[in-house]
Formats: sequence, C-alpha cells, structure tokens
Amino acid sequence: MPVLEVQDLRTYFTTLRGPVKAVDGVSFQVEKGQAVGLAGESGCGKTTTALSVLKILPSNGRVVGGKILFKGTDVVRLTEDEMRKKIRWKAISIVFQGAMNALNPVYRVGDQITEAILTHEKISKDDANERVRKLFETVGLDPDRAFNYPHEFSGGMRQRALIAMALACNPELLIADEPGTALDVIVAAQVLKLMRELKVKLNLGMIMITHDLSIIAETCERCVIMYGGKVAEYADVVTIFKDPEHPYTQGLINAFPGIRAPRSELVSIPGSPPDLLNPPPACRFHPRCPYAMEICRKEEPMAIDIGERHFVACHLVTKK
Repeated sequence: MPVLEVQDLRTYFTTLRGPVKAVDGVSFQVEKGQAVGLAGESGCGKTTTALSVLKILPSNGRVVGGKILFKGTDVVRLTEDEMRKKIRWKAISIVFQGAMNALNPVYRVGDQITEAILTHEKISKDDANERVRKLFETVGLDPDRAFNYPHEFSGGMRQRALIAMALACNPELLIADEPGTALDVIVAAQVLKLMRELKVKLNLGMIMITHDLSIIAETCERCVIMYGGKVAEYADVVTIFKDPEHPYTQGLINAFPGIRAPRSELVSIPGSPPDLLNPPPACRFHPRCPYAMEICRKEEPMAIDIGERHFVACHLVTKK
C-alpha cells in the first residue's frame, strides 16, 4: 500500500470574480522510501497540492473533490482536531519555502523545535531538548548551536534546522517546498544531498516541489509534471528526461541547458501560463502547444498509461 495516494484532487479558491481552479484533477502516489517530484511553472498548483495534503490552505481555499489517502485513511474527511493530533508533524510534515523567513526571529531555534515535539508527544521538556540535539546531529548541525537565535544561523543552517523540525516527530512522509530557494548553488547542493541521505536512512516517503528539473533528477524516483492545475505527465524520472511524451514536458526539458550537449540556443515555451479563474477549454496547454489539433480545443485529454506506469494526458498520444 502506498504511504500516500492522491486521487482526482480538486482544490479551488473562492474569489470575488469566481472560483480559481488551482488544482483540478491531480492524481499520483508516493511509496515508502520513495521521492516524488512535483514540477512545473509557477502557479501550476504544486504548492496548493501540498497544502491540500496537510489541510493548511488559506481561508478561501478548500478541497472540493477527490481523495487524499494516507495509509488508506482519507484525510479530506478528517476534522481539524484529528489532523492536528494524528497527521500533521506525526505522520506528514513539511519544510516550507524560504528558510530565511520560516523561523520566528525572537525565539531560539531549539525552542521552536521543542514546542512542536511537546505539542504532539507526551514527553518531558528535558527529553524534548535532548531530541533536538540529536536532530541537529542528524542534519549535520552542531548540537551546541541548537538554542541559538535564527539570526545567528546562515541560510543553509536555517534550512537544515527546518528539516530537523520537520523530522521532530518521526513522520513517514516529508514534503519539501522549493528546498533550494534563496541558497547559493553549493549550499543548495549540500541540502539536497542531506535530504537524499535522510530519505534512505529513515525510509521516508518524500514529495519534492520545485520548478527546477535538475533537482528532480537528483533527488526523485518519479516525477509529476503539472500544468494549469492538472497533471500533464507522470512517470519515473529516467523516462521523463529520456522519453517525454507531452509537448509541455518536452518544452520544459528543451528550455534547460545541458552541460554535455552541443552548444545551442535554448528553446522557450511561447505564451504565458493560463488564468485559472478562466482556464482555456479542453486541453489547458493547447494555446501554447505547437502541435495543437482541433480536438485539443474541444475535448479534454484523459491521462492514459502508455506502459510501465507512464501516464500522459495528451491527444497526440491517444492518436498513436
């Protein structure tokens, strides 16, 4: 049984102009010890999908359809109290985007982690503090720095501290939202290496949210390519990079330079991401797709398995 299975998830935001269909029929699953990447342009629904899993959406957002099964339990049906006591931190935790601003600047880092532990587990404060020191060791930080203030940490140290906080209650699934944001390439590489090591050491299921396909290639076994709140393509990472079938996936890969490839001009995807308040009819990618056909403007493509759990939502594939 997968540790997490998302089935036809639909999350909408209520606005004065109407509903914004931020996530509109997303499906994927995460096995224990497996990392799954959610990739796509800004605004495609990656972070909203993650926030839906933990039910920490803004006040105007709600899950209007689908299931989010954690070890068989549909968290969509759980109450706020059940989510707080059973799911958040203890079962599923998240490393939020932006390490520079995610920690409270007026509290010591260790105290913030201790608070999370004491909120969810019945242990003494001394035991919680000792766990914080061990967590710092686990993520490669000096335990003697555990009770320093955030301003005394570098960006990379703050990111490691956030990972330690996410692991504080021994979750089975870890969500990382743009873990390399605002970090230089050397520090970002160290953080990603740490996350790969923790995934193996702790047998963690992991969801990696990023717009950078190179991060997906380094850290994940499977990849979900999202566009306009929907899944365009879903397959193992090697297949995504070597045999992409959806025109949007092909466009994303062609927009990235290859250090071993012949020098050539990068090919960008024309146009802009869709307005999810009033998305294009049928296939949401058709206004930007170089291969768009008449059926693409009239009928929404369904995701089909073209072999070895390689799912593609494109009429070009169904025409083969």
